[in-house]
Amino acid sequence: MSYREGRFWQPDVTVATVVVRDGRLLCVEERANGRLVINQPAGHLEPDESLLEAAARETREETGWNVRITHVVGAYQWKAEETGRHYMRFAFAAEPIDEIPGAKLDEGIVRALWLTPQELQAEAARHRSPLVWRTVADFLGGSRHPLSLVQQLE
Repeated sequence: MSYREGRFWQPDVTVATVVVRDGRLLCVEERANGRLVINQPAGHLEPDESLLEAAARETREETGWNVRITHVVGAYQWKAEETGRHYMRFAFAAEPIDEIPGAKLDEGIVRALWLTPQELQAEAARHRSPLVWRTVADFLGGSRHPLSLVQQLE
């Protein structure tokens, strides 16, 4: 049965942030589905929140870093085969502003770490999803779009 036939379908809307400092990428090591995985700072869009607000918030909550969102990297659609869930990920580039001393990281986050692109790629088997490297590869390939591409209507 399709959407037009009355089936309701709604993907999970998520954000992710690529943050670079001195050639290293800000990543998180987290527990997910019984595994220790690597991801960008990422998470779900919350009610009454813009995509840009969500990206900055998730980065702060998962890494203890305040960032300034600078560009849109891309929008990605992905279906997790193990769960059947569909995701719409909006990825952003950001500049680090400062680390929050003593920040308590979100539940499930083991630590924030800075990895070179080569170190991140070498950990491909531990990536939370294929979105991790695809987002970084697009960023490293120059994918930078103006923030005006994303509009929050009131």
